[in-house]
Amino acid sequence: MKSIKSIYKIGHGPSSSHTVGPYRAAKLIAERYPEADSYEVILYGSLAFTGEGHGTKKAIKDGLPKSRVIFDTETTDIPHPNTMVFKAIKNGKELASHRIFSIGGGSIRIEGEKSEEDVDIYPQKNFTEILNTCKEKGIGLAEFAYEMEGPSLKPYLEEVWEAMQDSVRRGLESEGVLPGGLEVARKAKILYEERCYNESSDVTMNRIISAYAYAVSEENADEDIVVTAPTCGSCGVLPGLLYYMQYDRGFPKEEILDALAVAAVIGNVISTNASISGAECGCQAEIGSACSMAAGGLAALYGLNLDQIEYAAEIAMEHNLGLTCDPINGLVQIPCIERNAVASMRAISAVNLSQFLYTTRKISFDDVVATMYQTGKDMNEKYRETSHGGLAEIYKHKAL
Repeated sequence: MKSIKSIYKIGHGPSSSHTVGPYRAAKLIAERYPEADSYEVILYGSLAFTGEGHGTKKAIKDGLPKSRVIFDTETTDIPHPNTMVFKAIKNGKELASHRIFSIGGGSIRIEGEKSEEDVDIYPQKNFTEILNTCKEKGIGLAEFAYEMEGPSLKPYLEEVWEAMQDSVRRGLESEGVLPGGLEVARKAKILYEERCYNESSDVTMNRIISAYAYAVSEENADEDIVVTAPTCGSCGVLPGLLYYMQYDRGFPKEEILDALAVAAVIGNVISTNASISGAECGCQAEIGSACSMAAGGLAALYGLNLDQIEYAAEIAMEHNLGLTCDPINGLVQIPCIERNAVASMRAISAVNLSQFLYTTRKISFDDVVATMYQTGKDMNEKYRETSHGGLAEIYKHKAL
């Protein structure tokens, strides 16, 4: 498996696959071919269908200002749902052409090349092997990650946590309507500030966590800086929950960083053995993965044992199986923002169940990850981030 640093990438929203990945690809081409006087970029699959709404064209032109971006919605014979072709041109002649795939979570793969992200850090291939290693050594998942990654991991997690906190704080202070034409009003500040003195403590907790998740997701929809966790579309789940745990429940920063490490291990297992790309496996790969990461991280924060952590992550993923990715108008707003809040609360439920029922479980985390991947492959492409089905299609006809 690769470094868990690949799970957390700091960058502009609204979509890790559609903005962070293409932007990184554009910058790479700009660095390789600075002598080119122009560039041509052809987008295929999900990138072509949702590129305007997801801000792909803007992201590419930010990284490659002298580029012409073409949306090819006709070609279907492509190796990955997020396929791009970059051409560098000099004096009207093609200098070079590269086919690049945005493979989820802001990661990219250049056809025929091996990148730093392809270097294996972990000899373990799945969660079962990781747990066996931890049990043999008598260590927890966070300690395992620090041991495998070396001294650079904790400073990286500190940088990630700072960016996550910033996105919560900015989102709680912001008001107005999100861009894109849907006229979706920001709700985080309203959720956070609206006090109801006769509500139960559980209701208060759920509302505040939802406000934090909304805050991050709305910052993402506004194309501001967020952290993939594991994607931009699901970036509010984990920060919303951990922000609550530090600032409303009093958990120290060091333990929050450990929870981030555990969550990233879980996300890394999913990314390695399945997918975190909505275009490849639907929203189960994004919100489902984020919910699973949040559940595992929270279980570790509560000091639960390895089997309980695994069960929490498994429950969270299992009950997101089949979740479709059908963003209205290609925007990461409806149903995406609301789903982040719901997933944060679902992660808490998964932890509560795992704490008491882990000895009765029948399904391993690896089993549910394999099931998610198969489900995603079987899912009709119109439910995999193309805006051709589900809520997106119903809304389109309703608006006509």
